[in-house]
Amino acid sequence: MLKKIKCCFFLIVLFNQNVFAQLPDFTEMVKTNGVAVVNISTTQKAQPEAENTPEQQQLPEGMPPEMEEFFKRFLNEQGGGAVPKDTSSLGSGFIISPDGYVLTNHHVVKDADEIVVKFSDRRELLAKVIGSDARTDVALLKVEAKDLPAVTIGEPNKLQVGEWVLAIGSPFGFEQSVTAGIVSAKGRSLPGGNYVPFIQTDVAINPGNSGGPLFNMEGKVVGINSQIYSRTGGFMGLSFAIPMDVVMNIVDQIKTTGKAAHGWLGVQIQDVTRELAESFGMKKPQGALVSKVLPNSPAEKAQLQIGDIITEFNGQPIETSGDLPPMVGITPINNKATLKIIRQGEVKTIDFKIGLLPDEVDKLADAKAAPKLPHNRLGISVIDLTNAQRETLQIAKSGVLVQDVAKGAAKDAGISRGDVILRIQNTAIHDAADFDNIVKKLPAGKSVAVLIQRQGNPVFLALKID
Repeated sequence: MLKKIKCCFFLIVLFNQNVFAQLPDFTEMVKTNGVAVVNISTTQKAQPEAENTPEQQQLPEGMPPEMEEFFKRFLNEQGGGAVPKDTSSLGSGFIISPDGYVLTNHHVVKDADEIVVKFSDRRELLAKVIGSDARTDVALLKVEAKDLPAVTIGEPNKLQVGEWVLAIGSPFGFEQSVTAGIVSAKGRSLPGGNYVPFIQTDVAINPGNSGGPLFNMEGKVVGINSQIYSRTGGFMGLSFAIPMDVVMNIVDQIKTTGKAAHGWLGVQIQDVTRELAESFGMKKPQGALVSKVLPNSPAEKAQLQIGDIITEFNGQPIETSGDLPPMVGITPINNKATLKIIRQGEVKTIDFKIGLLPDEVDKLADAKAAPKLPHNRLGISVIDLTNAQRETLQIAKSGVLVQDVAKGAAKDAGISRGDVILRIQNTAIHDAADFDNIVKKLPAGKSVAVLIQRQGNPVFLALKID
């Protein structure tokens, strides 16, 4: 019995040793790379307000002179009201070259009047912004210094899901804080980050970590920690980093021209759902569905059409709509590119030239309500758009305005009051009468693609009549 207990104890110890032997040791990596990670503090000067003197304060009329003098003296001591204060914020960054170039996030230094970089040896130096790009959230700073310790840039495309990664930064101002985790996913598309295929990790990231480096197990930087997903404002296990290949592309452009330029196709796109895939005759949902072709864009010149489904860009597969913008965005301006699309069931190849993404791509306004009309077969009422509404919505010809939605197929599909229905199954809707004629011919029990415009944005919905 004693021999059995000893044997079991030995196996448990051996098992624990093997488990701990597989866990990574980050100590040497932190010693080597921690000195290249910096704390960034910014100050935004308060805007001076018009002086509010006691004479400008409204005192009650008929006040005795001695009381009036008392209140004037009191207001003088109080400064005549609230005094504007400077605002400050904290973030992280890291040195990428010994001559003083520092990387951080655009949102860390945005609108800053003063930027102070604090090094691990407690030195503090003023920094200037060489260039900053809001679309990728990357900013390049420069401090006047030499022989600084710099990080080594890694290759994020070699990262594998499940691989260990390490972050160093200043969460809540706690400098040189180290956290570790694994790569949860790659190529994530986030709202407001259309030009970045984010690296998702479960590394603990909090306010102040923004702009700090994400290291792989080789001690090389593979990303800049940029944002988290949270319902509380604190870490919840979902952190996102900008891949360094995207970052260094921006850095090279900033160093060369002083700013970053992004490739542009000129379409608005959305994912292909299972219902939409059925309506387009596809075997599975994939690709980027074109819901709008912008005027004077490369897409318009290449004769791309609404309802086209982009499945490849320069030979790279497009599984979801989020895959396309980063690929286009990092392609040099004026380069030739090729799209593979599905158009009404046929596979086609379209060649076009990459354009320059303008500062403001599209601005549309909401339509105003008009009197209701009787419901049609779908359980909705529609009316023709007025010339004023067409001008406001930038809709030249097609489209009818949804005025009321009752229980039925349209409501189930997600159509709402105020939407503009532009197309049904690749057929443009010119007016209310045209709409009614097309609806009468719709098949029952089959998904049909409906293109609507909502709050200025075109969206495809899948509609099915019972």
